[in-house]
Amino acid sequence: MRLENRNVIITGAAQGMGGTISRRLADEGANLFMTARSRGPLEELANELKGKGVKVDLMEGDCTDEADVEKIVRKALEFFGGRIDVLVNAMGATGPIETPIWNISGKEFEDLLRKNIVGQFLPMKYVLPTMIEQRYGKIVNLGGGSGMRGYRYRGAYSASKWGMRGMTRTAAIDAGEYNININAIMPGIVQTPRMDKLVRVKAETRGWSDEKVYDEYVQDMPLKRVTMPEDIANAVVFLASDDSKQITGQEMVIDGGWAA
Repeated sequence: MRLENRNVIITGAAQGMGGTISRRLADEGANLFMTARSRGPLEELANELKGKGVKVDLMEGDCTDEADVEKIVRKALEFFGGRIDVLVNAMGATGPIETPIWNISGKEFEDLLRKNIVGQFLPMKYVLPTMIEQRYGKIVNLGGGSGMRGYRYRGAYSASKWGMRGMTRTAAIDAGEYNININAIMPGIVQTPRMDKLVRVKAETRGWSDEKVYDEYVQDMPLKRVTMPEDIANAVVFLASDDSKQITGQEMVIDGGWAA
């Protein structure tokens, strides 16, 4: 139980990787405050976890809206009794798929930067004062392998993940003297509904079968297998625990070797 009685806020908590991460954190003994834009999936997962004896609460909200984030963190502090040990920023968006940079609209580009960078910046901004006061904290930001190398026809997404890396590294420098670790996980393609969408859109755009697109992903990885949500959840637990106490400002790449 590496996170026994640790108080964890997780954004993007209920669906895809976020749901798997939430369950894994709970398995390690964490108390959870979960947030996402849709309340229904949050309530479903919260009821599941409460049935296992997990201390959990939730609030729906938009992590790109400063007023929403301020309310979320305030409610989490009330639920946890004034302490926040860990923030996991699992929220994020896909943006334009199979689209060269010259065909991405300015609004699409700006919207994705806001979701994938501002949507992680604001939760950090509002939890860090508590972590600084208690002289302890762990922040884990979920990025993407396209923040480690260029990604053909995904210019907006790649830009957002590179930007998230810079934000994470700089925040780690700023907060390090307060015993706060801030790191990023950079997943490659992960077997989730989001991957299904990527495969489907690429297949439609190219006139390929879904199977052919999926195999292209697999063949581009030295390990020849797609990353599973559990692989990401295990890394989150490591970076959220004191097993990683001497690691900060780093990226943990989990992509089957795609960005090698």
